[in-house]
Amino acid sequence: MNKINRLFEENKGKKLLSLYFCAGCPTLDGTADVIRAMERNGINMVEVGIPFSDPMADGPVIQGATTTALRNGMNLKLLFSQLKEIKNEVQIPLILMGYLNPIMQYGIENFCRSCVESGVSGAIIPDWSFKDYLEEVKPIADRHDLRIIMMITPETSEERIRFIDNHTDGFIYMVSSAATTGTQQSFDEAKQEYFRRIDAMQLRNPRMIGFGISNRQTFDSAQKNAAGAIIGSKFVTLLNETGEADTALGRLFDALSR
Repeated sequence: MNKINRLFEENKGKKLLSLYFCAGCPTLDGTADVIRAMERNGINMVEVGIPFSDPMADGPVIQGATTTALRNGMNLKLLFSQLKEIKNEVQIPLILMGYLNPIMQYGIENFCRSCVESGVSGAIIPDWSFKDYLEEVKPIADRHDLRIIMMITPETSEERIRFIDNHTDGFIYMVSSAATTGTQQSFDEAKQEYFRRIDAMQLRNPRMIGFGISNRQTFDSAQKNAAGAIIGSKFVTLLNETGEADTALGRLFDALSR
């Protein structure tokens, strides 16, 4: 069974936490150490960012991280090499998150094959159109048992959400707002209503809420309204400030508790 599916199957009723960081930031060779630290500290799932020069869905924190990673020399081939070294060591699901351009340059078939060879269980590609995913990518990904995770936003229609739910597997990435990534102090009533509306749809796939989670209020709200929370910008900031994953994780847990 794919590790993503196993995670949700074995943790029904529990609230999960997934973290994002950008491969190659703050250091080129630190990817494996960050992932090890996450698993050691009880993180349930990891999103590993593929650095790209034009991360249009990301705010300034993650944009800065991708710029640093690119300057450090990170690329997709090197990332796969680093992940392959810890394939048999890390048990939690790894998901690659990035944009279409470097993946197309690498080749879809090669990308899916390299994911499996390096222990990656899924991918999130924000600028992949759903039509292209169904026609060109899904058959290849399914053959490699790779989960392609789709995003929904408050503006996504119910018809499209149900279509995504029926044609994907793993989980649905529920973006808290239509804005770019970044921290928020609270989720307003409009976002709370969005969470309740999607929850009432009783979708087949579990949902994880991401974008803007940085403190106890936003974290608790995400955990209450979905299978768990995804945190990116807050952790990236702490990792850059401390330069060390265990310390950054300690500070993150502290922020989420108050």
